[in-house]
Amino acid sequence: MNTNQVARIAALLGEPARTGMLLALMDGRALTAHELAAAGGITPATASRHLALLVEADLLRLDRQGRHRYHRLASPEVARLLESVMQLAAQSAPDRPRVATGPRDATMRLARTCYDHLAGRIAVAIAQRLVDERAVLVEDDTAVVTERAGPVLEGLGLRSEVVHARGPGQRPACRPCLDWGERRMHLAGRLGALLCSHTLQMGWLLQAPGTRALQLTPRGAVALRDWLGVERWMSVQAGDPVQQRSSR
Repeated sequence: MNTNQVARIAALLGEPARTGMLLALMDGRALTAHELAAAGGITPATASRHLALLVEADLLRLDRQGRHRYHRLASPEVARLLESVMQLAAQSAPDRPRVATGPRDATMRLARTCYDHLAGRIAVAIAQRLVDERAVLVEDDTAVVTERAGPVLEGLGLRSEVVHARGPGQRPACRPCLDWGERRMHLAGRLGALLCSHTLQMGWLLQAPGTRALQLTPRGAVALRDWLGVERWMSVQAGDPVQQRSSR
């Protein structure tokens, strides 16, 4: 373990302007230095210096398209690190009579992007349904997509061969991710990204520019209610903890 590198990353995250710029990229988009300067509340010149440090530390990736330069999070692991820091920050807020977890905005709590996958109550309910059906087996920080996933996800309109397709690189097929607001698991990895892109493509969730929040459409409410079941869907809408049903 290189303690100097750990300290370096911690120091980079500890500067409020850099943190603001990193969090602005948590919806998976690529943004210009000018846009990130606005997110960090600093001048473009100052932002350029900060961004260079973040790229050098492999926290950001720089993409060039013609004359334009865009920054994005370097990897899903960086997004996971930021989500974990947000969870710790919410837990350690001082002088609160009760623990208030996650975002205050109701739309963000219902559905939002977490880098390239879904988060919020809807994502937690989807993950729990897959666990109940033994389509996904979760143990500690690992998750395995089983042969049951294809038939179960066909109810959402996803083809079995797409669910089990192998992706490029070393990215896991599925990974549990602790939800910042619900303190329950949603799914990351290739399956989590697939669920996110599918709900957006189907028009069940809509994303407005400049926010991670996703808006549930009437069409999406019907489709997700039919797949999740009325009882679980009522819990999602009411904001109650999604009931766990152990399948073991």
